[in-house]
Amino acid sequence: MALAGKPSSTGLIHITQNEFQSLFTFVKKKYGVNLEKKQTLIEGRMTNYLRDKGIESFQQYLDILFKDSSGQEATNLINRLTTNYSYFMREPEHYEFLKKVVLPQLVQTHSRDHDLRIWSAGCSAGQEAYTTAMVIDEFFGTQKAQWDATILATDISKNVLDKATQGIYEGENLKDIPPAWKNKYFVKTGPDLYQVNERIRSQVVFRTLNLMEPFSFRKPMDLIFCRNVMIYFDADTKRRLVDKFYDSMAEGGYFLIGHSETIDRSVSRFRYLKPAIYQRGGK
Repeated sequence: MALAGKPSSTGLIHITQNEFQSLFTFVKKKYGVNLEKKQTLIEGRMTNYLRDKGIESFQQYLDILFKDSSGQEATNLINRLTTNYSYFMREPEHYEFLKKVVLPQLVQTHSRDHDLRIWSAGCSAGQEAYTTAMVIDEFFGTQKAQWDATILATDISKNVLDKATQGIYEGENLKDIPPAWKNKYFVKTGPDLYQVNERIRSQVVFRTLNLMEPFSFRKPMDLIFCRNVMIYFDADTKRRLVDKFYDSMAEGGYFLIGHSETIDRSVSRFRYLKPAIYQRGGK
């Protein structure tokens, strides 16, 4: 049997139960992420990182983590333990709903101020926010300049936000983009590399934000995407976060989650419309 905290015959650095509990408690409190059944994943994803740092045990790593006042080590940790995976036009039903239901309603709601408030929460590398910007651009056409439809896109990971800001992606990411959009909204920058054009990039503002911390906005949101983010949260954490989203939203606003996620309708104030689509208020 391998010694606790030391490399095993499989090459992993094992984490003891006490170490696991300390790490689990820290991550849940700071990020809301539930690692209760992820001990093997932690060992698998952290072993090489610890070795590269010359760290021989999880206890040694925890000492470094808890003493790091900059927060960078915590950011490195959450980046390694969560998956930032997305692509353009993911869950296309949402974009059809955006085009056919949400935007026509918002045009009426904001007929005077022409100010749309849209938030992509947990935006990963930016594909969701950029897809939304393209749908909006197509919807308004020549009238787009008359509207402020800047999208706020947030994530906890500075690494993915840096990539998102650049807006450069491999061709596989664009597999579901209509061919006309590929020519209209992307610039080829290298072998199998494409960059979102400057006009669409200017429609998205990327910011670092931890959803577990308090957040508020100058004006309430009309549309919030938070897709495939809450799969990492337990029921109580998810309920509290959904309440925060509700309080940040304008009456009649729409809340979109991932199709693999659900909201407990018995306690949520959101009105269910269809799978993965909810609304604040409405008829």
